[in-house]
Amino acid sequence: MPLSVNDIHVTSWTDLQQALFRDTWDSRIGRFRSPFVYRGLRSSNWLLTTSLQRLGGEYQQLENHLLRNFRKYGRDFTQPGASVWNWLALAQHHGLPTRLLDWTYSPYVALHFATDDLEAYGEDGVIWAINYVLAAESLPPSLREALRAEGSNVFTPELLEPLCTTLRELELLRDEQFLLFLEPPSLDARIVHQYALFSLMNTAQASLHEWLEQRPELYFRIIIPAQLKWEIRDKLDQANITERVLFPGLGGLSRWLHRHYTPTPGQQLLDSDEDQIPG
Repeated sequence: MPLSVNDIHVTSWTDLQQALFRDTWDSRIGRFRSPFVYRGLRSSNWLLTTSLQRLGGEYQQLENHLLRNFRKYGRDFTQPGASVWNWLALAQHHGLPTRLLDWTYSPYVALHFATDDLEAYGEDGVIWAINYVLAAESLPPSLREALRAEGSNVFTPELLEPLCTTLRELELLRDEQFLLFLEPPSLDARIVHQYALFSLMNTAQASLHEWLEQRPELYFRIIIPAQLKWEIRDKLDQANITERVLFPGLGGLSRWLHRHYTPTPGQQLLDSDEDQIPG
């Protein structure tokens, strides 16, 4: 793959810990404070394509129609205000195809999403990591100055709204493609528990992985070998990084129990097996 120059191949849980927390020491304050955000994918072959791009066809022409109709019919169920950035975050959260991608500040949450699908245990997974602090330095001047004045490296809808009120205005800020990160409002406990934020390119057609390929200093990828996934999964479960926690409610509880009690290949559960969940 063209991005292999920035790939880290781990072979053990210990290797993985070193990779997940690489370059997180901040000598200015004498603390470990990561400048990275993380995205876990079940297959190392998956790239950073948005749900809008995965629609195919002339997807860029559908974006405004999708969002307009979501706002029109969604008002009976929620009141996110007038900001398009609140509506975009809400739409992404509820599965509408958008140009947003989900990220997390937590490397362990990303690791969960790289290992949550037992059907994908026959292939390598991947963790993408982007230095959002460095990425903010390549923003257009008006956006960069707004972040500097706020003392932040990522936007909220309230911070972005005075600078551009529509997706079209965002695109017109600069001809060259750029990346920003948007922290969503706390729509529900899932957003909070997943320590979540979104990435956003200024055009719907922009390919984030191609943009990163031209900026190798901004990212790295951790390749998780298929044979390591079961160990990772068991240790994440012990650390309470599970669907029950990340997706609060009966749905998340059911998904966790279904996965937790699925036997490994070749294993047979006996009637005498004890409950495997503490408590």
